Amino acid sequence: MTLLFRNARLIDPEAGTDSQGDLLIRDGVIAARGETGEYDTHAADRVIDCAGKCLAPGLVDIGVKVCEPGERHKESFRSAGRAAAAGGVTTIITRPDTLPAIDTPEILEFVARRAREATQVRVLPMAALTKGREGREMTEIGFLLDAGAVAFTDCDRVVADTKVFGRALTYARSLGALVIAHVQDPGLSRGASATSGKFASLRGLPAVSSMAERMALDRDIAMVEMTGARYHADQITTARALPALERAKANGLDVTAGVSIHHLTLNEIDVANYRTFFKVKPPLRSEDDRMAVVAAVASGLIDVISSMHTPQDEESKRLPFEEAASGAVALETLLPAALRLYHAGAMDLPTLIRAMTLNPARRLNLPQGRLAIGAPADLVLFDADAPFVLDRAKLRSKSKNTPFDEARLQGKVLGSWVGGTRIFDANVVESETRDA
Repeated sequence: MTLLFRNARLIDPEAGTDSQGDLLIRDGVIAARGETGEYDTHAADRVIDCAGKCLAPGLVDIGVKVCEPGERHKESFRSAGRAAAAGGVTTIITRPDTLPAIDTPEILEFVARRAREATQVRVLPMAALTKGREGREMTEIGFLLDAGAVAFTDCDRVVADTKVFGRALTYARSLGALVIAHVQDPGLSRGASATSGKFASLRGLPAVSSMAERMALDRDIAMVEMTGARYHADQITTARALPALERAKANGLDVTAGVSIHHLTLNEIDVANYRTFFKVKPPLRSEDDRMAVVAAVASGLIDVISSMHTPQDEESKRLPFEEAASGAVALETLLPAALRLYHAGAMDLPTLIRAMTLNPARRLNLPQGRLAIGAPADLVLFDADAPFVLDRAKLRSKSKNTPFDEARLQGKVLGSWVGGTRIFDANVVESETRDA
């Protein structure tokens, strides 16, 4: 099948360009690209007039929690897939912090099979770095790689035993596996629900210093220098951690870093009077930290923007702030929230889209995230200027714990494609049936 996108505003993260043109898709891959009107519409099986709206590679989202197995009432692969498609996310990289943890090839294969059966988006699973995510004994990294794991992480459970972490990094290095770590000193951050400062003191919240992030990153970088492993910090959220990251890259270490959309667009003041939907991990930071991290994304020091999609049910959020569960859903809000940075003039569209497409795809050695000829036709069409007010009740995720409820956002997804097949159309009303 041949598909022609006409009159599109092509956002190319690889070339760094933002220009009008046409894109021709053939048999699920990008076949040609040219000026508007360059291709004969009769040569295509279907023509889509983009009317000058933005066409970009589909988003590649590292760190999505899908609660299968164990907590399917919070999020299933079917509901996560529908939410991802509606948010322009065509590839989701799932976390292993399920019940039980994804730490054996058998559980990994179950997850992969469920994903294939339930959703049209591409789903690539990560596996746990240590058994049960308990930080005592590393998993069978080689077998898990063979079963399809794309990276290894214990998520927000930091491997506190440096010897165990070093052995895991060494073994991962021998196999070329990517290790993803959560950079928070476990001792300092235990029990904390806010960032140290005047706001936390006035609210009486247990807090953690931003130094906890830098201390953990310093340790991990030293271990990477010792072992030569491939390493990615899942979230860098403070200004204090940025010099260490910059030095690691300048020294030629194979180190990259990400940040969640919530830490890029919200700050500690948004918690206001104990609003638990704003409780995330690590806690929201000061405005100075937020601005420093935004500048780091714009400069390329921080490579990846992710949703850190973490579904929580109402019962776990409707609690006193200290007791409430951490996390927020963000598959559908990732792109419109990120566009706040574009509309604020913090970065241009190619730079912003690069952090959500090309950079995560490259880090995981995936062919997605590009508009180059021969690349998979995983695409998102969106109107960057369309305003709307978010209603969390309309989110496709089973859990509705978003901090952006009733927020004014700008940027609507009009359509998503995986391998040239349309998986979301904003003009089509979806069935409200829920999977069992």
